[in-house]
Amino acid sequence: MSSDEAETTSSPTAPPLEDDDLLSEILLRLPPQPSSLPRASAVSKRWRSLASDPRFCSRFRSHHRRNPPLLGCFVKFFDDIHFASTLDAPNRIPPSRFSVPIHAGDSFRPLGCRHGLALILSPKNQLLVWDPITGGQHRLGIPPAFDADDSWISAAVLRPAAAGDIQHFQVVLVGNSDMHRRKAVASVYSSETGVWGNLITVQLPPDDPSVNQYNPAVMAGDSLYWLISGEIYGILEFDLDTQSLSLIPVPGDEIHWWEGVGNISVILLEDGGLGFLILSKFSAQLWKREMNCDGVNSWLLERTIALDKLLSINSERAASRPFIIGFAENNNVVLLRTLTGVFTVQLESLQFKKVFDYNDWHGFYPFEVVYTADNSIGGAHDGAELPKNIK
Repeated sequence: MSSDEAETTSSPTAPPLEDDDLLSEILLRLPPQPSSLPRASAVSKRWRSLASDPRFCSRFRSHHRRNPPLLGCFVKFFDDIHFASTLDAPNRIPPSRFSVPIHAGDSFRPLGCRHGLALILSPKNQLLVWDPITGGQHRLGIPPAFDADDSWISAAVLRPAAAGDIQHFQVVLVGNSDMHRRKAVASVYSSETGVWGNLITVQLPPDDPSVNQYNPAVMAGDSLYWLISGEIYGILEFDLDTQSLSLIPVPGDEIHWWEGVGNISVILLEDGGLGFLILSKFSAQLWKREMNCDGVNSWLLERTIALDKLLSINSERAASRPFIIGFAENNNVVLLRTLTGVFTVQLESLQFKKVFDYNDWHGFYPFEVVYTADNSIGGAHDGAELPKNIK
């Protein structure tokens, strides 16, 4: 027997799926759908042991943090809000799984979802940060400098991206100040410190603008963006790095408030840049904000989409034209309401799907998070639980 044959015989290579390190790398790359880890755990006791290991589940959530699936939407209609899944079986999640902690008859307004958290403006001008996966709640009082009773107010929630800080969250609050009616003001709350930061201001246009309450903030890069509308529309930017506010014009011609309802939206592009979507009947214009060689930002028309051909909408019926009712920033998916129901459209691939039969003015708030259907596997949430001072 040759020396090579002897070495091969005495040092057999373990089959790939018998190597725990290699198996964990394979399982780590499963799609981040709710059924992925529960299905993998059904293969064997060994697979279940690995798929349920807290350290592996933390890696799984971190690995997919930037591409979580769109689980569904929180749907608001008058004083009712419930969860509605956009996924098919076996990933479809029942509405009872995410029961909203709002009492019947309460006056409240959802402000959007991000990084597995939902943000709700509740009675007595309180902000509720809610983790639908764990059920954790944190209530914040609005700083007294904000004129929440007589003016507009909005906010956005996020989890810091830095490793080790995912158990904490931040809330960025924007609105008018009772001392500076002609200025937009912002303040940042950190769950790590438990306090609101200093007021940050920017001068507003003279046409008495306000944040559009039907368009939650969109996060692109290290900035949050809100649509603001007065006589004409604009975009309010909050830069998380520089802690500054600024105003950005919308692309194309000036858009008046009556022209923009349901027809425009700030969006996040596939490359992570800031985008803007404008509907004109059955045509959708997708704009991109870019910086030229002189360091000047401007809007460029990237492409036009014929929605009547894409969704097979009857363009002869004017009332059937689509309206923008939501945007899922991690999936680059816009929600469109038509007479036949609500569709999702992925703006890069143009893949579309009818997800709801609603055809009236419900409010839709997309919920994107890594979640496993079996609560015993990985704790089933994106990032660590909220801090222990949750009440």
